[in-house]
Order: sequence, then structure tokens, then C-alpha cells
Amino acid sequence: MNKPLQPYFADLHVHIGRTDNGTAVKISASRDLTFRSIAHEASERKGVQLIGVIDCHSPAVQADIERCLDTGEMEEADGGGIRYRDTVILLGAEMEVREEGGGPFHLLGYLPDLASMKEWTAWMAPRMKNVNLSSQRLRVTARELQAELLARGGLLVPAHVFTPHRGLLGCSADRLADRLDPEGIAAVELGLSSDSDMADRITELARYPFLTNSDAHSTGMIGRECNELLLQEPSFAEWAMALRGQAGRKITANYGLHPQLGKYHTTYCAACRKALSAQSDEGAEEACPSCGSRKLIRGVSGRIDMLADREEPVHPEGRAPYLPQVPLNFFPGIGKVTREKLLREAGTEMEVLHRAPEEKLAAAAGAKIASAILAAREGKLSFTPGSGGTYGKLSPPF
Repeated sequence: MNKPLQPYFADLHVHIGRTDNGTAVKISASRDLTFRSIAHEASERKGVQLIGVIDCHSPAVQADIERCLDTGEMEEADGGGIRYRDTVILLGAEMEVREEGGGPFHLLGYLPDLASMKEWTAWMAPRMKNVNLSSQRLRVTARELQAELLARGGLLVPAHVFTPHRGLLGCSADRLADRLDPEGIAAVELGLSSDSDMADRITELARYPFLTNSDAHSTGMIGRECNELLLQEPSFAEWAMALRGQAGRKITANYGLHPQLGKYHTTYCAACRKALSAQSDEGAEEACPSCGSRKLIRGVSGRIDMLADREEPVHPEGRAPYLPQVPLNFFPGIGKVTREKLLREAGTEMEVLHRAPEEKLAAAAGAKIASAILAAREGKLSFTPGSGGTYGKLSPPF
């Protein structure tokens, strides 16, 4: 008998900082981010049932996975992935490519099981400097990488596609088709500084589902962006069906960071260390209007203005709604003690942000914080936009 379809939260871009024995994987990520700790945080505290760990190409990480399987703490899931309690971990890799005429950019590749991921490691190892580390550059073209990944049953997603650092459309090319076979792209990851309204001003992207993932470098950041999927159960195969819109599986919501909270929403002058004013045409600016410097870090908003072929967004049929999300760590007044009390008394972070009633939130954290969380749900907050690598902030009175 087929199981009924039901909603699951999915965050499909989380990094590993270290292995269980302390081997470095993602240098810039927290040492506390291990394969095991990610699974525990997602299942027990975040309420994320499908989690994509995108450093599973590392042989040292694979050794940790095998230990978890050997002890029975985890098991390989039917349909692909590794099951830990209420969460299934998808095995992924983040890879860097650089091609003539553009800057380096990141691609996410996902494979159904540990055996296929080990095959991918064997293919990558002679084409890169250090296969144990995260996000390393491969000496191949993006199309070659794409073809090899798909031949192994993998799915390919351009990562944080608009960001000025390592985004395909942010720093490498003006169209996805300039770098990749359009037929072999499973989805597009929006990144923290854009949303569906911004991205759907670009006609080329209409054919692809959008993903909102955390790109977490610490356990607290897991789920700061996530997706709600309608599936029979969390697994690689069910997720692939959701991306294709098959048999009722689909993305039902993108819970994304409000784009103004992202680190690269507006253009930033590295010389005078300030964002360009909202009134400037930051997509067209070649020099800072304040100091004349050309050392600009192009904001996602301005970059999309440059790429857009529509004045207003046109959402294709079936596009999931983008629901702006303000993670708990962005709220003034929610420190470690209050956060733990909310998680203990009001549910996982996803339940606190999206489902817990006001009375339950107020009982755990007070009326002011409960009111702020509800205002965030209803889109009633205002923000000071982020730029130049610094996150945006909630504007007063919060």
C-alpha cells in the first residue's frame, strides 16, 4: 500500500567542518559540524527531515559515515540516503570550476548512495588538488563535470547562483547555458540574498525549480533557509521526483532568508567600506558615487537588474511560494538561554518559526519576542540590507 504524501522540511546545503577524529574538511566551518552532529541537530532540534551534506566526497567523511552504519546508529534508506532517526541525509559534494571569461563558481552534486559517492570521489581525485577538502577546484569544464555526474545517477544544482563570490550568474557568466547543458540542471539554488520575485525576472530560469538552502557553516545556521517538500517519505528518489514534479511530489514552499538579510543583497564599496545608496542604479554603477573607487562588490539585487529581461517577475505554473524567514539568531533578545527555552517548550526551530501558536511562544520567551516572530511570519518587519559580506539586520522596534 502506498504511503500518503505529506510535507517534509529539507535543507540541502550543509557543510562539514571536521571529521570525528578532527580532520579538517571545510576550513571556514565550525569544528562542531560533523556528519553525526549535523544529523542530530537536524533531527532533534531543527525539525528538518531531509538534510543535504555536501562534503560527502571526502574519504575521511566517508569513513565517519561507514562507522555510523557499522554501529547501527544509522542505516541506508530505501530510495537513497542515510537515515538517522527522523531525518535522512542526502550525500552531496560542492565543487568549484573556473572557465575562461569568468570567475570561479560552485556546483552542488548529489548522489543516491555511499557506493556511487565513492565512485564520484575516485573520478574527482586525480582532477583536483586535495579531495579530502570541501569546495575544491576541479581541472575540468562544468559541462564535463555535469555529464560525469549525471552518468552516475546524480543531480546537479548551481550553488548560490547570484552571489558575487562563487555564484555562476554572480561572477562567471550571464546565462546558465554559457556554462552548463540546460537539460542537465535539476534545480537552481537562489542563495541568501535573493528570492523568487527577483529570480523570476530572468526568463531562462523559469524552467527550473528553486531551492532555498542554508549553506550552513555552523550547527545554529542549519535550516536558516529550507524547503517544504511533499513526499511519501524523505529519500533521494522522492526528492528527485519532487524536483521533476512527478506523481504529486513537489516543492510546496521555499522558506528563505528575507533577501535583505543576506550578506550580498546590495552593492558595497570595499574602499570606503559602505553600501551604495538604495537610490543609486547599483546594477549599472562602475565606480562608487561617494569615493570614486572601482572596488565594488556587486550586490545580488544589482546583478539581477543587469541580467533581467523582465521588469516584473513572471512566476511559472507550479512555482512554490517564497515565504521570507527570519531565523531565531537574527532577533534581538533571543540569546542562547531564550533560544534553548523556545526549543524546549515550543518545539523545533521550524515549528517555532512557522507553526507554534503565539500563546506557546509567549509562554516560553515573552510577549515581545512572540509578537516579533509572528510579525516575521506575516512579512511585517523591515530591515537594513546586508552588503559586502555582512548580514542585514532587523530595523527598530525589534
